[in-house]
Formats: sequence, C-alpha cells, structure tokens
Amino acid sequence: FHWHLTDDQGWRIEIKKYPLLTTVGGKRDSTQTGNWSSKVYDGKPHEGFYTQEQIKDIIRYAAARHITIIPEIEMPGHSSAAIAAYPWLGTRHEPIRVPVKFGVQYDVFNVSDPRVTTFLQDVLQEVIALFPSKVIHIGGDEVKYDQWKADAGVNAYMKAHHLASPADLQIAFTNNISNYLAGKGRRMAGWNEIMGSKLHDFTDAKDVSATEKLAPGTIVQFWKGELNLITDAVSKGYDVVNSYHSFTYLDYNYKSISLEKAYSFDPIPAGLDPKYHHKILGSGCQMWGEWIPDVKTMNHLVFPRIAAYAEDGWTLPANKNFERFEQALQFFYTRWDAEGIQYND
Repeated sequence: FHWHLTDDQGWRIEIKKYPLLTTVGGKRDSTQTGNWSSKVYDGKPHEGFYTQEQIKDIIRYAAARHITIIPEIEMPGHSSAAIAAYPWLGTRHEPIRVPVKFGVQYDVFNVSDPRVTTFLQDVLQEVIALFPSKVIHIGGDEVKYDQWKADAGVNAYMKAHHLASPADLQIAFTNNISNYLAGKGRRMAGWNEIMGSKLHDFTDAKDVSATEKLAPGTIVQFWKGELNLITDAVSKGYDVVNSYHSFTYLDYNYKSISLEKAYSFDPIPAGLDPKYHHKILGSGCQMWGEWIPDVKTMNHLVFPRIAAYAEDGWTLPANKNFERFEQALQFFYTRWDAEGIQYND
C-alpha cells in the first residue's frame, strides 16, 4: 500500500517535532470543485490528518494481512502546505495559504538552505520510526523551478556546488536524501521526474538538462513517459515500478480506462529489451482524490478494476484471459455485495 501523505493542498501525517504541519498545513479554507480548469470553490473549510497512533493501528491492520505500507512524503515540490506552516522552508520566506486549487503549485522547498535539509531529515526520522517498510517514497514529481531560478541564494549554491541546471540541483538534493535513508537502512523511491527528464510543458528544456546522476539503488516509479525513458532508467541499473497513468490511474473514469483496458496492462512495456525485464519490479494503481467527493464514488472507481490490476501484477500475460477473468469476478461481486461495497458493474 503506497500511502501518499503530503501534498500542496494538505499535510496529513502528524509530525511531533513540527506541530504546525498539521494545525496549519492540514487545513484549507475552501476547495476547488468541478474540474481542473474550474474557478468554482465550495467555501467550506477542509481539514484532517492521521495521528501517529492512528497510523500505528493502520500499519498493524495491514501487517496482519501481509501488506507493507510504503509512505510518501513529497519533496522538493508539492510542498505548499508545509511552507504555509513554516514559511522559512520556501525561498521567499513569505506567509502563504494552503492552496485551495488543485494541481501543481509553484512553492517548493529551498533545498539550498541547511535548515530545510534538517527539517526534512527530522520528518523522515519520525516517518521511519513509524513505518517498518524498507522503502520510503519521496515523491519528486512536478517540481516547478521558477522560485529556485529567481532566488539569489539558490543560484549561489548551485554555482558553489557546480550544478548546471535546476534538475541537477534536484538530483543532488534527492541523492542527499537517498544517502540519509540508506544510513537508516531504508531504500528511496521516487516518481520518474527524479531522473531529470523533461515530462511537462511547464518545464524549460534547458532546466532539465541534467548531468548529475541519480543515486544507485533508487526505485524509479514511472507515471509518465514513453518506453525510451524506462529503458534509460533500467539500462542505468535502476529498478522500476511501472504506473503508467493512461493505464493505471483509478481516478480516471471507465471511459478512459475500461475494465478490459485495465486488465490488458502489462507492467513490462512492449519493446523493452528482455535483458531488462527483471528490472521491472511490478506496477501500481493510483487513486488520486482531488475529484473524489466520498467513499461511494471512490469504490465505484476502484472496484472491480483493482482486481484487474492484481492479475496484471501477478499473472504472466500468456496466462491471462479476459473472459475467464470476467467469470471469476462473479465470486468477488458476491463478496463485495456482502461487504456493502458499491462497485461499477
């Protein structure tokens, strides 16, 4: 269970050393409604977080079912909620609100400031103390470099450390975090932007012209990008989790990803050289909650596609058969009915 616990719009895990992360960063005063381009907001306060005791209960529940929970603490982007709590974490040192609009924000951690590194290590220390998982996910996706590029201190740091681009700065920062986690006996995972690839229209090509090399042993989780990017990762020795969004995002409706399309997904992408197949650890199926108003809506999107993703991860393509799978689902429909889960049928 990959548990995404922090983002721009809310910080959802109690960190005892930094209580404002939840008392300030865990609250926003409104929420965007409708869709990504909507200018409509509900005007209702939204708040909440998991206490460490609650997290321990969830870890125990999962462990009893042979499930490992991998926590994700986003860095250096998707950090607006943390910066709202402690403005000194950003480059501008100015108070900001927890964003009420979904999507990517500009506020990023000032990774040139040693205090920020100390803060993140403190947070990770509490996370490590809670979660027995040998893998810790640090996000790393969708970083907008504008504030770094505009900050004199960041530019001086890059010059002093011979970092030629913002992507090099991100990789160097990520490697420092990787080294910290390795010292604690943990392995780092991150979304595939951590390799310094250009994946987004908002990123200038020269900003991701990276020469720094990602730390060995990193797990790269691919959500965006074509075969050449996965090949680049595995050829450099990295293990990969393939979570290609157009096949695996559970928040996409059934028109975008039908049950049959979900079932057709192979974590080993077509065209990947067989000598690298062992570098594909598996897949992920992600449920992002921006436009999911309640549990009923979530369950309708998750079930039955999550059963298809289970077969994708555990069954050789030669042994898959969609008609047989549909017949086997009848057992699960009965089970889900008994549990009151409202699935898509």
